[in-house]
Amino acid sequence: MSDPPPPFIPPHCPRTDCRFHTCSAGWRWVRFGTFTRRCQPQTIQRFRCGHCRLTFSTQTFSSTYYLKRPELLEPVFHRLLAGTGLRQLTREARCAHSTVMSLAARLARHALLYLTAHRPPGPISEPLVIDGFESFAFSQYHPLHLNLVVGAESHFVYGFTLSTLRRKGRMTDRQRAARTGIESTHGRPDPRAIERDMATALRLAVPRPQPLTVRSDEHPAYPRAFRHLTGYAIRHERTPSVQARTPGNPLFPVNLLDLLLRHNSANHKRETIAFSKRHQAVIERAAVLVLWRNYAKRFSENHGRGTPAMRLGISPTPLSPRALLRRRQFPSRIPLPETWGEYYRRRVPTSGIERARGHTLTRAF
Repeated sequence: MSDPPPPFIPPHCPRTDCRFHTCSAGWRWVRFGTFTRRCQPQTIQRFRCGHCRLTFSTQTFSSTYYLKRPELLEPVFHRLLAGTGLRQLTREARCAHSTVMSLAARLARHALLYLTAHRPPGPISEPLVIDGFESFAFSQYHPLHLNLVVGAESHFVYGFTLSTLRRKGRMTDRQRAARTGIESTHGRPDPRAIERDMATALRLAVPRPQPLTVRSDEHPAYPRAFRHLTGYAIRHERTPSVQARTPGNPLFPVNLLDLLLRHNSANHKRETIAFSKRHQAVIERAAVLVLWRNYAKRFSENHGRGTPAMRLGISPTPLSPRALLRRRQFPSRIPLPETWGEYYRRRVPTSGIERARGHTLTRAF
């Protein structure tokens, strides 16, 4: 017979205006009764802070806080990584479509905080491989670029950003006219977006200047992006994009991530109707996949060999989705980089959507 779990001990005061929110040294609290709810566990322990005198509960520190259907959070995490569209997921869960959308956004915010809080300490000790994953959101007149930074040896995803692009390639006269109409209304995307946002992705990966070896294809925007990184000594190694994408290719780590994005995400499959309707949704699904890739996905499906986080010494074992979602991450305790902070607040615009909903909650922020 297994022993009962130890009683929950709150790690800090959850109120952001309490001085024991960021540091729990000397913090006092008392148990303050219980309350019941319909879902499991039905009995929830309450506490009171000995300093600010405000109350909270064990649920305050759970990733399912404020959820009416907490049992759906982990299944939604699994389905988002299994190539399932939101409508199919909604029918399986027997809930509203907006419920699944809200859960997907919550998982993404959790992923951004977790990735920031558990990033590798110290300088980067391996070459970095960069590339852009191209897709679209809202319509094919709104293409985008996910700028990816991956470790060459560990396959750890150090950072990513999103760039909006102008539609290119072969088009009919009618399609060119439609593109002109969209650009006259919403403006033309910045032609240097990849240059700017790849530099931001590298700063996310390497916050402090250091010598770096960066591998990429022959995209002309990448050398220009390096000029924005003052203080970094970058050795740039290029590989033609026409080279076979085998494990022997120097760009294999990022090519494999491109493959996983295309294979595991319904919104990026070819000729799909499950494409994202907002650029924000592309970022959110990418954040969930990166969290799974770094801490749960083994290096090899057939041979194991640990996760990317294990290869960097961040985690001793692979982390299951349940372990990744066990504890709530507080944005007031984890300072997000500016770009990811905008992603967290859902402030990424999409041309054609005027009143896109952001994340403005206070208690559930």
